[in-house]
Amino acid sequence: MLTAFARAFRTPDLRKKLLFTLAIIVVYRVGTHVPIPGVNYKAVQTCVSEAGANQGLFGLVNMFSGGALLQITIFALGIMPYITASIILQLLTVVIPRLEALKKEGQAGTAKITQYTRYLTVALAILQGTGLVATARSGALFNGCSVASSIVPDQAIFTTITMVICMTAGTAVVMWLGELITDRGIGNGMSILMFISIAATFPSALWAIKKQGSLAGGWIEFGTVILVGLVMVALVVFVEQAQRRIPVQYAKRMIGRRSYGGTSTYIPLKVNQAGVIPVIFASSLLYIPALVAQFAGGNSSWTVWIKNNLTKGDHPIYISLYFLLIVFFAFFYVAISFNPEEVADNMKKYGGFIPGIRAGRPTAEYLSYVLNRITWPGSLYLGLIALVPTMALVGFGASQNFPFGGTSILIIVGVGLETVKQIESQLQQRNYEGFLR
Repeated sequence: MLTAFARAFRTPDLRKKLLFTLAIIVVYRVGTHVPIPGVNYKAVQTCVSEAGANQGLFGLVNMFSGGALLQITIFALGIMPYITASIILQLLTVVIPRLEALKKEGQAGTAKITQYTRYLTVALAILQGTGLVATARSGALFNGCSVASSIVPDQAIFTTITMVICMTAGTAVVMWLGELITDRGIGNGMSILMFISIAATFPSALWAIKKQGSLAGGWIEFGTVILVGLVMVALVVFVEQAQRRIPVQYAKRMIGRRSYGGTSTYIPLKVNQAGVIPVIFASSLLYIPALVAQFAGGNSSWTVWIKNNLTKGDHPIYISLYFLLIVFFAFFYVAISFNPEEVADNMKKYGGFIPGIRAGRPTAEYLSYVLNRITWPGSLYLGLIALVPTMALVGFGASQNFPFGGTSILIIVGVGLETVKQIESQLQQRNYEGFLR
């Protein structure tokens, strides 16, 4: 990987792309520290220091925003509205025939879907920004903070609208920065911004573990966490690269005096076909009851049950529901993102077949069978990786937003591997010597 980056910096046009990407990253990180108007910055800092590692219900979103959410900055919402909009559009593509037709139109249809994603991102940013401002005004953003109610001193409607507009504009700017990286940088812009947001929280989280430790001044706990993180990275890389290759043979066809086909290839089915999406779905779904109970207040039986069982990461009910939801969403997402019947029809149309399997419906059934079998270990792996923060919570007394948690490691490793592959592919295009030297 380091060799690929060194070769990329020696290539002039790739060096420009890398430097441009780094400049965009600097702009993005600066924006995460610029507070929006109408916020008492000193009160926010006081509450953040009092909250410490316990970030409550907003920990996941705060991680995706690079810590900007709890700072209530212009980039407080980060990349989350765009991620949510992309997932919603991807799910609706299966349900709405118009979107499915656009997806099949190629580049023009993809551009139209991207435009819809932008519109939905802005709408979600307005909704989430309004919710964040309302939460900050009520003092519920930092439970137990002595100055939580004075975070937004001026609660006039004009101030509230200004804050929401600023956060929505910040989300639009983040989306634009990601598209700039995709167009003029090294590519994969939104994923790189997500990578930077998560990686930015690592140093402070690791240092907090060191300060909380008691063995050798906390260095024993610090070193143990680093070793666990390296083992997890190696495990995630191994599983993310694992795939089942289904061989496909294309029959030879004669068109005029030329023969076409006769080649063999394969369909790569990844063990973790769903990626990190099931973990995000499960986390978001488990946050909803706790969020409703927090805003409902009172001491009714159902709110007390939710607060006792669904807000603590080390509670057995929470752990069981979290694991089962991850397994369910893994199968659900694979079912809507990979259509065996469509793949079988395309193979049959171009004269392809799996050796030993008849074309058409038997091929679709075989693909479904293989996909279900490899999704089981993939979903169990996702569930176990996602439970690492819970084990850290019990073993080290860390927060639920453990630095080497499942979601963060999956995203960082996935984006890192994809970025390295893109750089290597661009290097191969520029340094290809051909068959004859």
